[in-house]
Amino acid sequence: MKSFYLFFPLLSLFSTKLPAQNTIEPLRGYTPHIGTTVAMLEDLKKRVTSSVIHLSPEETDFLLDEEANRIGALILHLAATEKYYQVYTFENRRYNEEEKEKWEVALNLGAAGRATIKGQSIDHYLDIWEEVRKETLRLLKTKDDEWFMAKVKGRNMNNYWAWYHVMEHQANHMGQIRLITKRIK
Repeated sequence: MKSFYLFFPLLSLFSTKLPAQNTIEPLRGYTPHIGTTVAMLEDLKKRVTSSVIHLSPEETDFLLDEEANRIGALILHLAATEKYYQVYTFENRRYNEEEKEKWEVALNLGAAGRATIKGQSIDHYLDIWEEVRKETLRLLKTKDDEWFMAKVKGRNMNNYWAWYHVMEHQANHMGQIRLITKRIK
């Protein structure tokens, strides 16, 4: 009960500072758990996109410091991570050599990402993420909640957790992206 009282002031803060919030409901065309997850994935993507859609190429390439990642690179990283979990959960494998060539730098970022992921518009990165997302949505429509709850072959996790992790990952980077955009100004 104590935790309720600690949380309650936060509820009043949000209710007085934010407009009415959306609801999370399963989207049509998906089973209930998958549809709910898709609704959350889409909401996160929409919020990340709204945070960056206005950026100029210079802002997209802004580097907070010599160890940071550019916003464009972070968007590409979100696409690479989602692509990885596509092959991992739907095909029970890791990236093949061709996919490594295309996605590994964006997946790992660091110095290689800073050196190579730059010089494109924000639309370029968002378009890549959109293509990956379209494939995620298509693949999730082919599965049911039994598959979602099933363990990933050879791992101590289920498909539901894997896609929860994709959402968690996007939410974490959304915060990072918003911090960087505030520092650009």
